[in-house]
Amino acid sequence: MNADTEKHIAEAVETHRKMTAEFEQGGFETVAAVAEAITETLRQDGTIYLCGNGGSAADAQHIAGELVGRFRRERKALAAVALSTDTSVLTCIANDYAYEKVFARQVEALVRKGDILWAFSTSGTSANVIAAVEAAKEKDARVIAFTGRSKSKLEQMADICFCADADSTARSQEIHQLAYHIICDLVERSFANS
Repeated sequence: MNADTEKHIAEAVETHRKMTAEFEQGGFETVAAVAEAITETLRQDGTIYLCGNGGSAADAQHIAGELVGRFRRERKALAAVALSTDTSVLTCIANDYAYEKVFARQVEALVRKGDILWAFSTSGTSANVIAAVEAAKEKDARVIAFTGRSKSKLEQMADICFCADADSTARSQEIHQLAYHIICDLVERSFANS
């Protein structure tokens, strides 16, 4: 391994370490609040809807799988839907309306008062995610946001926002994954043996 490669790897690890330390200093309350909101919604027969683009779409699908399936414990299935998974719906909406509406149209059709829209956008400005949040607000649904830039439009619109602020989308998503795994574990603990 040459010195440049080693330096590049070390910088990525150091950034991750610093962001983890920031999460330890200020993120615990937000993570607990997200877990509490999700648990409350699920206990009242609500549904968690998730959306995001690219890697954030994968995160949304990952979380839906952990909730509907299981994370670590046996318990009843929990209602969660990733809005990035139905290719016929996505392509129909993108073709007939616009890509900016791919999540908002689904929110309009599916989300009910008392549900949660969990929106991922590392920039905090993704037009289709913002449109989904606007649609969710019109339905009196709560909005949880995971962002990678502080003071973004998405953060301002959310009821609860977890921000892993970084110049690198990858570093933000790494902290998002840590946070949402903890959230899934906390929610699951609330439903253990049910």
